[in-house]
Amino acid sequence: MISKKNIWILTLFSLILVLSVYYITMPEEIASKTKAINNTIKKASVKESDVLAALKVENNEEKNKKIKELQDVLTDDKATNNEKNKAYEDLKTLNVIKGKEEEIEVKIKEKYKLENFVKIDQDKVNIVIVKEENDSNLASNIMKLAQESFSEKVFVTVKFQK
Repeated sequence: MISKKNIWILTLFSLILVLSVYYITMPEEIASKTKAINNTIKKASVKESDVLAALKVENNEEKNKKIKELQDVLTDDKATNNEKNKAYEDLKTLNVIKGKEEEIEVKIKEKYKLENFVKIDQDKVNIVIVKEENDSNLASNIMKLAQESFSEKVFVTVKFQK
């Protein structure tokens, strides 16, 4: 069975492939205009808070969708007790994850005074930090700070976003 994730990856790959072929075969006049537009776009910068806001909105929408699905199972008369129990446990886990994400965001903001975004997916913690330059020592410290919130070992990644 093909999962939604695989479909998205396949779709994005197909789109990239089509755009690459189009870019290679487009006339020179259009290519020069495209380069001029790209140079203009590079000069216009996106605000840091806009990037984080977009990530947070996407994450909240994803979590709200999962919560809605789980609540539907809980209220479904046709669902078995096992299905309802699993939905209830998943809902509790989802709420714990949301709490951990917020906790880690607050810790990073308080300790390092950096705007950040945290997303937890099973045993992976992805952290996006708004900072111009990459700092390996800071990344290491943030990884340790995030790991302290968990009793078991998790994989923490830190990405610096301009």
